Amino acid sequence: MPEPSHRRRLLVLAICCMSLLIVSLDNTVLNVALPSMQKDLDTSVSGMQWTIDAYTLVLASLLMLAGSTADRLGRRRVFQAGLVVFSLGSLLCSLAPNLECLVAFRMVQAVGGSMLNPVAMSIITNTFTEPKERARAIGVWGGVVGISMAAGPIVGGLLVQSVDWRAIFWINVPIGALALFLTMRYVPESRAPRPRRVDPVGQLLVIVLLGALTYAIIEAPAAGWTSPLILGFAATAVAALAGLLLYERRRTEPLIDLRFFRSAPFSGATVVAVCAFAALSGFLFVNTLYLQDVRGLSALDAGLYMLPMAGMTLVFAPLSGRLVGSVGPRLPLLLAGLAMGASGVLFAGFEAEASTALLFTGYVLFGVGFGLVNAPITNTAVSGMPRTQAGVAAAVASTSRQVGGSLGVAVIGAVLASGTRVAATGSRFVEASRPAWWIIAGCGAAVLLLGALTTGRWARGTARRAAERLESTRDQAPPQGHGGQPAARIKA
Repeated sequence: MPEPSHRRRLLVLAICCMSLLIVSLDNTVLNVALPSMQKDLDTSVSGMQWTIDAYTLVLASLLMLAGSTADRLGRRRVFQAGLVVFSLGSLLCSLAPNLECLVAFRMVQAVGGSMLNPVAMSIITNTFTEPKERARAIGVWGGVVGISMAAGPIVGGLLVQSVDWRAIFWINVPIGALALFLTMRYVPESRAPRPRRVDPVGQLLVIVLLGALTYAIIEAPAAGWTSPLILGFAATAVAALAGLLLYERRRTEPLIDLRFFRSAPFSGATVVAVCAFAALSGFLFVNTLYLQDVRGLSALDAGLYMLPMAGMTLVFAPLSGRLVGSVGPRLPLLLAGLAMGASGVLFAGFEAEASTALLFTGYVLFGVGFGLVNAPITNTAVSGMPRTQAGVAAAVASTSRQVGGSLGVAVIGAVLASGTRVAATGSRFVEASRPAWWIIAGCGAAVLLLGALTTGRWARGTARRAAERLESTRDQAPPQGHGGQPAARIKA
């Protein structure tokens, strides 16, 4: 197959970024609509948490399966299926009559979304084969994540204020249809030369682990942290994690190849993704409730209040991509951790809510930090890995983002629920949010520390050795039959 022209490659990048836009925008748009949805559907704080986490949990659980399926069946084919399912799920969400239906339809959305992000990243890494050009393309990709995350509150506020909360789902349908048309016309089909086999046991263990852990965190404030129900779910999560580590270690082609984590940059990118997106989801969750329920702002005004965060992310997300392409991921990660941590400290230690100037300063700092963090996460996760493993590596990075988002909403929501016990109003809410802000500050500190530890010469050496082991093992491994067992070779 001839190498696509530069213009064609840029068009493919734009199409992939379009799919990323609707998936990433969906959650942040939803955050601003939460108070309106709560009133309309007559639900609780935990109900609001589930409207977010039902989506991110399913997405996190299926991302790696979708990546390996695309490698086997064809990336364009799976990408197109994802666009159709995501758009259909969005339409169903806009018609949901109650909370239960909305949560179920959000899960349908997530099934489609799982076929988009890792598959799009795999398409990008196989379209841009020159390392420097690929780094710039990944920088653009990371910038779109930051832009869509930051623009969500404003777009969501405008739609909720001018139409209805259901309008936040309508916008996905025409964008999804346009992306589908362009994909059919311009994106070439590609497959991995040696696709990975499906790992149903590993997939089930991942679903049980994430589902049980999130349920325990979200429902603990109402049921009690030491109740048999919560302890049972926590024990189930621990057992699933232990089973996953033991089972995946024995498979030749596991769902999660634990050898990836011998690369310090890859491991660091995974943890940084969890911390950064936990901070973002917690930041949006706390601020949505504070601005609308405590300050009494409308959805649109709340979105406009967070404009400083959105503006800084719009500026620093593409800048981060260029920095990663020119000087590497270290500087953006250090600056990101410093800015996000400082934002959390400003709210937790200096009561930024008491002054509009301090409030906006905290928003600016967080926007700078989050804008800088995305591009180095993706670049670090896939750089140094064999091209045949790029899709799986990108899927793990995407999964880490969604796991972080789920845990951020679950933990921050649980902290708020434990602190307020009643309706989130006035100084009681502000006081209850202090531990939440310290958690966000801690996430920023973790990004700073990991950025320093996993981007130096030693870390790059571990990435090179891990890639060599993965490549040599893959070359030597015989074709596999069902269940991960070597298959008999067939002579021509």
